[in-house]
Amino acid sequence: MASSILLKACANNSPSTTTTPAANNTSPIAATGGNTIKIGLLHSLSGTMAISEKSVVDAEKLAIKEINAAGGVLGKQIEAIVEDGASNWDTFREKATKLIDQDKVAVVFGCWTSASRKNVKPVFESKDHMLWYPVQYEGQECSKNIFYTGAAPNQQIEPSVDWLLKNKGKQFFLVGSDYVFPRTANTIIKAQLEALGGTTVGEDYLPLGNTEVTPIITKIKQKLPNGGVIYNTLNGDSNVAFFKQLKGAGLTPDKYPSMSVSIAEEEVKAIGVEYLKGHYAAWNYFQTVDTPANKKFVAAFKKEYGENRVTNDPMEAAYIAVYLWKQAVEKAGTPDIAKVRTAAYDQTIDAPEGKVTVNANHHISKIVRIGQVRDDGLFDIVYATPEPVAPVPWNQFVKETKGFACDWSDPAKGGKYKQA
Repeated sequence: MASSILLKACANNSPSTTTTPAANNTSPIAATGGNTIKIGLLHSLSGTMAISEKSVVDAEKLAIKEINAAGGVLGKQIEAIVEDGASNWDTFREKATKLIDQDKVAVVFGCWTSASRKNVKPVFESKDHMLWYPVQYEGQECSKNIFYTGAAPNQQIEPSVDWLLKNKGKQFFLVGSDYVFPRTANTIIKAQLEALGGTTVGEDYLPLGNTEVTPIITKIKQKLPNGGVIYNTLNGDSNVAFFKQLKGAGLTPDKYPSMSVSIAEEEVKAIGVEYLKGHYAAWNYFQTVDTPANKKFVAAFKKEYGENRVTNDPMEAAYIAVYLWKQAVEKAGTPDIAKVRTAAYDQTIDAPEGKVTVNANHHISKIVRIGQVRDDGLFDIVYATPEPVAPVPWNQFVKETKGFACDWSDPAKGGKYKQA
């Protein structure tokens, strides 16, 4: 290893406005003393979400190791402090406060669920700090203090519904975990189906981590007796029980194709390919993306963590977030948060998923892809946009937010909502 990394591992759905952050509550420049720049990694290393989030931390560590081996950032090594959100939203808020106030990190890369992000968002805004969030989400948010490197709704949810309507059927049963992302995503899906001639025949939720899926399977059979589309926004361990019982009930993907937005290669491996073969997922990145940058990324990840490991979309989005932040710091000439924020706009890299660009609304342009699970647990890419799609956090099908946009590039606008 060319350099050492300090890894201290510790075992509403309405439009979101941003208040003016309190001044001088934090001193991010203090994080650059000596020969290191401290950053925080905040994900669930335990609890129901650990099945997904542990690998995101691995991807972030790989980016840090590569950057340090290449000389670091502004001649300084990155020192990563890792905290465990423990799949508990209050814990996420506590750990975010610790990283900012006690550890004096220059930036935090973290969260998976929207519930965890919603809980730390007021912390980052009140302290005028910076979070890079790596997972697709429901949109309807515009924060000066968060950069979103996963998909906005128009880069995952909306195009996947379009594809299903054209290729798999018009009757949808919606199943999700009971928190902000699935409920808001399903609000978007229902509005989109109504606008485009589809039908929502049923909708049901499980508490996060709950595995009592039999009642939902029964409802799906009742509402879709002759087959139909299952749109899945379950997160964490609930997916294991759901897909095992789905197959056990004879609801196979030839008649009951499911589209998931939180299941990727890592989850397929954990659940078992025999339960997921033939089902679909919508992401911007799959391990099977055929680009030189992705071949390099996959090879580096396997070399670091083992040939049996897989890569997936949130891992790739977390990996490139570290690199985008690095480029912004180098452009700014300092890790000062306000200057890095401005320097991040229009940053672009040749990412494993393809070319990505940071937009002034703090989201990135991304190619949209749909994959189908194959025998080896990876995905055959059955659909991809020819070019990156510009992010639109506000949904065009939800009348309360239609036409909203945000732009943090002009301080005079204050990032407030404006008609697009």
